Amino acid sequence: MKGLVLKSTGNNYKVKDEKGEIIDCRIKGKLRLNGIRSTNPIAVGDYVSFDLENETEGVITNIEKRKNYIIRKASNLSKESQIIAANVDMAYLVVTIHSPQTLLQFIDRFLVTAEAYDIPCTILINKYDLFQSEEDQKIIEEWKEIYRLAGYDIMCISTKTGYNIDELKKRLAGKISVLSGNSGVGKTSLIQAITNQKELKISEISKSFHKGQHTTTFAEMYETENYGSIIDTPGVKAFGLLDMKSEEMCHYFPEIFKYSSDCQFNNCTHSHEPKCNVIRAVEEGNIPISRYQNYLTFMDDKNAKHREAQ
Repeated sequence: MKGLVLKSTGNNYKVKDEKGEIIDCRIKGKLRLNGIRSTNPIAVGDYVSFDLENETEGVITNIEKRKNYIIRKASNLSKESQIIAANVDMAYLVVTIHSPQTLLQFIDRFLVTAEAYDIPCTILINKYDLFQSEEDQKIIEEWKEIYRLAGYDIMCISTKTGYNIDELKKRLAGKISVLSGNSGVGKTSLIQAITNQKELKISEISKSFHKGQHTTTFAEMYETENYGSIIDTPGVKAFGLLDMKSEEMCHYFPEIFKYSSDCQFNNCTHSHEPKCNVIRAVEEGNIPISRYQNYLTFMDDKNAKHREAQ
């Protein structure tokens, strides 16, 4: 039998079969040892084959080839990666300028990963009702300009007031989307606003550290209006980069890649070389300094890990 993975809880999975029935499945032993070094060899969004043990339980025997997936470095040092979701049409990164603050480096790490796996991404600034001061509005306009130059769409939303929620629902229609972001940015409230899952638990922001507390423990797929689906993922504090070489890093910064073709040297790293068109674009304001600095940081991280491996 074949089905779609709707929820991952580590060792157990909820799979919707071709008839729409939900089957509780576990992984066949050999599947764990199939060269997959991951905290979760099967992810929400995967299409799998499984054998029934009884009417409601089964054993997953095979994972179908993935169209794409989004992945991060796992916090568990014995594993290489954590696959957040598979076979998605769109990624939405939920951010906040404070309560809690989302760092631009976190945003760029997520965007680089989405670019590497050919997943279009939109940035959602949630809790917009809290960000009405002149200072907050200035920051929002700066973020919009930074990511406009990179080719990304930024959308301000508020689950409290409903601002732009209907527009977001329209964008989700007919697609499988993944929702990610730091803990506390309001992903669970957003899931409630765009689905009928009203019983989801919402955690408060820690007033001591202005950080969010984890609410979602495991990834899960929910149905949205007009035949769409959205995958809610656990909030993350960091987003480590995987599966990319330092010399390829500029490919995942669209605005840097755009200017790189006119550099003097084919192997230009865009960090110090003479007649570097990327550096010129930064100096002229066509590439935001924050994006360029994060590009250099990611390059340094990859080069340092390469030296450690030698």
